[in-house]
Amino acid sequence: MEYPGLELQFALASPEFSQPQDVLVCFIHWKLISHGLHCLGTGEQAGVKERESELLPDGWASNKELYTLRYRKGQSLFLLKALTVDDTLIVNILEVNEEKSADLMLNTADFIDSSNLKNFHSVYKNTAELKQQLQTQLISPLLGTKEATWKPKKEQERTAEDDTLRVPTRNPRPYQPSWEEDPSGRFPYGAADLDPLGGHSGGMIFDPFHAGRTRPRPNPLPGLPPGAVPPGARFDPFGPPGTGRSGPDPDHLPPPGYDDMFM
Repeated sequence: MEYPGLELQFALASPEFSQPQDVLVCFIHWKLISHGLHCLGTGEQAGVKERESELLPDGWASNKELYTLRYRKGQSLFLLKALTVDDTLIVNILEVNEEKSADLMLNTADFIDSSNLKNFHSVYKNTAELKQQLQTQLISPLLGTKEATWKPKKEQERTAEDDTLRVPTRNPRPYQPSWEEDPSGRFPYGAADLDPLGGHSGGMIFDPFHAGRTRPRPNPLPGLPPGAVPPGARFDPFGPPGTGRSGPDPDHLPPPGYDDMFM
């Protein structure tokens, strides 16, 4: 059983243990302390020169039928009452300032071995269930906190990007190369070939005007891929001027020498 601080609380409070409910109240006290509450004392009224403490106060178990303890967290005051009815412990916690309360009924025999009241390693039973009930029915309604769930470090740091079997979402808009300088200073040559599932269009088109330099690339003629017309070369547009016809598709460039009648 790995509950930091519980064994120390048990050892300091054990001289008062004479009934199973004593040990159960000690566990409840430890649970409140682990969430930042500090005990002020016993009874409903404040005493003289009270100070906040993580320990149970003197005389906390003097009344075996009704345990009354007061706690503080920040500006909030809490009143704990645990009433013994046969084998059941009825627990009520009241947040005094906002008048919020939470209740819980525990069967003492389900969580405490009455034959081992002085043995920390044997007296508690079903501690995970007890801790969960205290968290969900007392702590969370009053403090709004949840029990932290431990996960291996590798699982905590794993993201969707780390899943090697994940298929990237296809981009509904095809990739269109811009004639302006890329913000990163690089032009994504061959993006469609390197990332076939990325939704890019176009293929492996080399741009001699960019060639690794981070300056704006000139647009030789609209509608044509970068580098289709070398600087100073004669070029006859496709179709009559002013028809608004688009240029060739970047994936369907004519082969070298296609207009050579002697080939």
